[in-house]
Amino acid sequence: MGFLVTGGALLQCCFGMAPSTLMVLPTNKVMVTQFAATIMDNKPFLNVMPFGMCTTPSNPAVAAATAAALGVLTPMPCVPVTVAPWVPGKPTVLLGSFPALTDSSILMCMWGGVIKINLAGQFTVQL
Repeated sequence: MGFLVTGGALLQCCFGMAPSTLMVLPTNKVMVTQFAATIMDNKPFLNVMPFGMCTTPSNPAVAAATAAALGVLTPMPCVPVTVAPWVPGKPTVLLGSFPALTDSSILMCMWGGVIKINLAGQFTVQL
């Protein structure tokens, strides 16, 4: 049993150097302490903010900077590329026809990063 995730939740990418926060728009009109999130709150720069510097060599910017530094890993600014929804969500709890987002859900970045939820944004509603 996990917690319902809301706006302001604390996120962390395994290749990011800093945490980030989840931004949730009021489209679902469900509010706990902030607006509740669904698995479709996965849009880069709208819902998922950058994680400081990126350290994965599969990111083209990091690969280019590392090649220019003669093979020394050179982090570059994070640009999340998240095209798939969060998984698994809570399919038995629908918010505006999409499953609710729980704190055990993960989001994959195209550069190979796994984005996890460190803090759900609230500790009242369990799913």
